[in-house]
Amino acid sequence: MNVLSLFDGMSCGRIALDRLGIPVDKYYAAEIDKYAIQVSEANYPNIIRLGDVCDVKAEDLESIDLLIAGSPCQGFSFAGKQLAFDDPRSALFFEFVRLLKECKPKYFLLENVRMKKEFLDVITEQVGVEPIMINSALVSAQNRVRYYWTNIPGIEQPEQRGIVLRDILETREIDGLSDKAIAYMNRSSDKWSGGKTRKDIYIKDQNEKSNCLTANMHKGVPYGVIAVDKPIQVGTAIDINGHDVLKRVYSPDGKSPTVNTCQGGNREPKVITGGAIRGRAYDKEGKRIDRDGISVANKTTQMLELRKDNKSNAITTVGKDSLVVENEVYWRKLTPLECERLQTVPDNYTNHVSNSQRFRMLGNGWTIETITHIFKNMQTLEEGGKIDKPKGQQILDF
Repeated sequence: MNVLSLFDGMSCGRIALDRLGIPVDKYYAAEIDKYAIQVSEANYPNIIRLGDVCDVKAEDLESIDLLIAGSPCQGFSFAGKQLAFDDPRSALFFEFVRLLKECKPKYFLLENVRMKKEFLDVITEQVGVEPIMINSALVSAQNRVRYYWTNIPGIEQPEQRGIVLRDILETREIDGLSDKAIAYMNRSSDKWSGGKTRKDIYIKDQNEKSNCLTANMHKGVPYGVIAVDKPIQVGTAIDINGHDVLKRVYSPDGKSPTVNTCQGGNREPKVITGGAIRGRAYDKEGKRIDRDGISVANKTTQMLELRKDNKSNAITTVGKDSLVVENEVYWRKLTPLECERLQTVPDNYTNHVSNSQRFRMLGNGWTIETITHIFKNMQTLEEGGKIDKPKGQQILDF
């Protein structure tokens, strides 16, 4: 299959084709952003570079089977000034129309943001098919609603996979926001917010979907901020010698502390895994020990002791023996790796450029699993199968 990708970015279309195992003979890419090209070339050095989309001519290419594009959205987006085709960036859409007519591909796919109906109607008229609107939250941990115009028949909504932020977070400990950033998040946001704070609008819990990634999230808060659990220390292992940090026992319900090189000496993080009752913890003088390691006469809590078999003593239902632990929550930014996972891009695919550029191109990119969902019907047809469902696309709102 020969593919022509306009506004190729970091070659998300190529990732989707590879994920499905669709063979690609030649992949032509029109892109001028040097950072996106750097990432694309690091992963796919055999891509044929065409430069500026305005300079691409069908006569210079072999026959194209698939034409794909995500034309610049700044003129259409509700987040912008909505200059539509008066914005020279969004006017590049007509380069897609030109090459669609010149190349006459067997299949095509165009992606763009939610927009006013009047803009939508112009694109639909030019392309000749009705769009389908898909929220990538169905296949990822990110709310990302996009329109897709394609002549690949029978495209319906993907099945809900139930993925949330918790499923894509890194396990390492990551610094939270600065005091200045926290104060910023607690202030009232823009005029349209109705008095809500930025925290109310932008911060997501790890059991929710993230906000839509944007190309501006590298500029700092409020973009890409989540509330996550701190590691929960629920006790101390008294039969381990050394610094207090080596004795800490963590709950499996929280995040692990940072895993270092360990190198023996009980340096690995400890986690409660259940076990038999061992009784209260005592010091060498026979006095009960509180969870903070201080010996006192009257106790209201029971410390969790790590036994020789690496099991903790059990937490009982007796009130005075139960250790009450509340999850501490802090705010932090999403990492570039987590943003890759939100876009269902392979881990570390973009780690060939600075973090700022990684954030920017991921915000501009496609959710790979949404694109593979669309390409599956094309794959079925190419392998000799049939698509029984009609081509007409249903438009669903979320």
